[in-house]
Amino acid sequence: MDRTPEHPSGPALRARWHDTVARARATDGPDPGPYADDLLHRWSEPQRKYHTVDHLVAVLDRVDELAAYARDADTVRFAAWFHDAVYRPDRSENEERSAHLAERALPELGIDAARTAETARLVRLTVTHDPAPGDLDGEVLCDADLAVLAGAPQEYAAYAAAVREEYGFVPDAAFREGRSVVLRHLLALPRLFRTPLAHERWESTARRNLATELELLLA
Repeated sequence: MDRTPEHPSGPALRARWHDTVARARATDGPDPGPYADDLLHRWSEPQRKYHTVDHLVAVLDRVDELAAYARDADTVRFAAWFHDAVYRPDRSENEERSAHLAERALPELGIDAARTAETARLVRLTVTHDPAPGDLDGEVLCDADLAVLAGAPQEYAAYAAAVREEYGFVPDAAFREGRSVVLRHLLALPRLFRTPLAHERWESTARRNLATELELLLA
């Protein structure tokens, strides 16, 4: 299999994966290394411009930052690893296929059925980023995934440009229409960020960034 060059964060990410697997399984299982390699290969595919290893690192970092709010932070970490592991911008079933990947891989690694099912549920939740009240693990994952929305203006502009590049095959008018639907959905949520820390730090900036992008798209 052809491999893209190693991402600078590759060794550290493998160590984080090994640590999460070691904490999560009650008995010995197969070497987690090949599973990390497969996931990192997926996150490095050439069609990705935003949903890259850099995004995986950012989400894992934010999960660590918000871990105190989770019921099971390691399950949220698994969900972060898998949430965009299958990603084709020209398809609509990425989250479902990513959840199926988790449902196959985690039992092979010796992860119990309950944690596997919760990981897959969390991955599917990233379709809407709208966890139900009391869904603490869902809140942490969604907040971590949406944290990019609260970047500084130049960071948000780079994010928006990368998303547009991923959808480079879509004509401008169609992209503006589709992207506007996404932005309106996010702005219509009562809260973008559900955990107290994320809401305090990121809510107002993220809403300003989303509103600015929407205004520019409609100009």
